[in-house]
Amino acid sequence: MNVKYRKIISGNAKIVRDINRSTILNLIRLHQPVTRVRLSHLTGLNKSTVSNIVHELLQDNLLSEEELKDQNVGRNPILLRLKPGHHYVAALNLDAVYSRVAVFDINGKMVGHHKFFTDYEHPEKNVLLFSKSLKKMMKKLSIEQINGIGVSVAGMVDSGEGSILYAPHFQWKNLNLMELFQKYYPQPIDIKIDNDANASALAELWFGKGEVTKLNDFVFLSVGAGIGSGIVLNRKILEGANHSAGEFGHMTLVENGLPCICGNRGCLEAYASDRATARRYNALQQKKNATVQESMVEEIIPRALQGEKSAIRTLKETGHFLGLGIKNIIRAVDPQAVIIGGKIIQAWSIIYPEILRVVKSGDLYGLRQEVKILPSSLKVRPRLLGAATLAIREIFEEYQIVR
Repeated sequence: MNVKYRKIISGNAKIVRDINRSTILNLIRLHQPVTRVRLSHLTGLNKSTVSNIVHELLQDNLLSEEELKDQNVGRNPILLRLKPGHHYVAALNLDAVYSRVAVFDINGKMVGHHKFFTDYEHPEKNVLLFSKSLKKMMKKLSIEQINGIGVSVAGMVDSGEGSILYAPHFQWKNLNLMELFQKYYPQPIDIKIDNDANASALAELWFGKGEVTKLNDFVFLSVGAGIGSGIVLNRKILEGANHSAGEFGHMTLVENGLPCICGNRGCLEAYASDRATARRYNALQQKKNATVQESMVEEIIPRALQGEKSAIRTLKETGHFLGLGIKNIIRAVDPQAVIIGGKIIQAWSIIYPEILRVVKSGDLYGLRQEVKILPSSLKVRPRLLGAATLAIREIFEEYQIVR
């Protein structure tokens, strides 16, 4: 049986210490601000071991200390946090029309941002534009080095090889994106490339707020020019044997329905993506010669919120089709929640009732509790923060012990 492990670990003392270091760093990320005593309780490690590892992390500028002033206790406790301002990563989201470049700190805070037109015909040009934009941002922000690069792209991606197997919107097939990046970054630096929906799900898992923090199993449905989804099971991203898990945007929703960019007909993407929403709106406005770009979703949403009937009807239809797709996703995955990301959630008050109505129609047999349908809790564009999270995750290297 061919089983892949991220790290296979023997009983080497240094490795055990690295495991403890990784564990403590991750716990600080999850529970900050936190004391050394609390870390000792959480890990089961003795206080001296925790103190020694924390001392190393402080020397590496990964942590900062602050004194909690409490007059009700004899000695004020020292709280530990991840230290901003020293460890940065770069992020690139390759998207339809615009691609976005950003710099994030270790806490997932965006400190710099730029965008450029995506070049479909010359993939390497996008890497060049990314490199130029990043250099300008680093100079402006007085950042001497970055600790990693994360890239998210719509399509089927072999994250291990860093290659794009198929990206229908760009018409890229078997493109080794990692090789293109290594031309511009030959020095040792972590470069991680993944599907944008997977990256968005990872960002929600790491930096999500509110109800999301309590979830172990969810599906992130990314609605944009296309529709992708990232599946999280037991707080891990599901990739699949052929790197195509979660391609729900290309499930058949309507047999022999509208043509989809993937070559099939009747896909969810053909009915509920931003492009599909814009096409329906143009049709209602009787703009027979209009292009999709004339009425993009960011124009339709404010019109709907201001009461325009055509815009409201269009978005309600999008909510209906999303509901049909989500109902199938619930049947297939049985998650605790489906989280929706994209511009469309700006019209949550319009689309959510339609989604809920469709999902609740008929029976979803065997469900003991209602599956939550939530808008993304992220304030930064999920696909961009997701790209950054791919790189940030490497700083918090996790080890896996196997026998």
